[in-house]
Amino acid sequence: MLMGDHSLNEFKDFAVKSARGAGQKVLSYYGKGDPSIKFDDSVVTEAELSVREFFEAELRKSYPFHRIFNETNQLSRQYSHEESRYLWVLDPLDGVANFQAGIPIWGISIAVLENFWPVLGVFYMPVTGDIFHAWAGGKAFRGEQEISVSMEDTVSDESLLFTYSRFNQHYRTTFPGKIRTMGCAGAHICYVAMGRAEAAILANQSFSELAASAVILESAGGKLFNVEGEEFFLSNFMDGKRISEHLLAVPPRTLSQVRGYLNRI
Repeated sequence: MLMGDHSLNEFKDFAVKSARGAGQKVLSYYGKGDPSIKFDDSVVTEAELSVREFFEAELRKSYPFHRIFNETNQLSRQYSHEESRYLWVLDPLDGVANFQAGIPIWGISIAVLENFWPVLGVFYMPVTGDIFHAWAGGKAFRGEQEISVSMEDTVSDESLLFTYSRFNQHYRTTFPGKIRTMGCAGAHICYVAMGRAEAAILANQSFSELAASAVILESAGGKLFNVEGEEFFLSNFMDGKRISEHLLAVPPRTLSQVRGYLNRI
């Protein structure tokens, strides 16, 4: 598949290589948070900066005219045939609390947009070695293995729902299966994409945090919805605003069932 002078395989190979390189670099900070305090901002800040600097240097070497998404700067949405039409979106650390505490569920997220349309998503978990990737409109993969959302038509007591840390303060639920939170939205979404979980409910996210995993989810047959059941459009949040509404990553066929188990307090 071609995009102007580039192929998606070329972009995927670069994103995967960059994610792995950044992962190797940031492992030197992993689990190094000060145990005497609940959350060590300093180690997370240093780690995120090291990932960002590494990725930006790699991008400048390979694609010097491409742009990097920055939530603090407004971007022109004008259509272009130039190299600047490619926009790379990096979330250097998803699951920062896990990262600084030495818990292995965290990752690095990289997406590519062409004229503001998503074309590629990569999510890499350096400790587990899992790498998820997908082309928009194509197939989704964990490594070299194709993945898809659950094909089950009903939710059962064997189903798994991922939630966020303060879920019990906002919802009462009659979900019949298992309910877990692992503290990493990207991992939650990718596990839904590979059929290991029926759904994930997400809170307090941003465009850069969801850009890659949303591509992977959709390519695997899932979608993002708000909890009212309306399709969610991530591109509406490219202005950098936090997403105040709660979201569901779920196969469309079981959306209504999952929603039926969620009752706002």
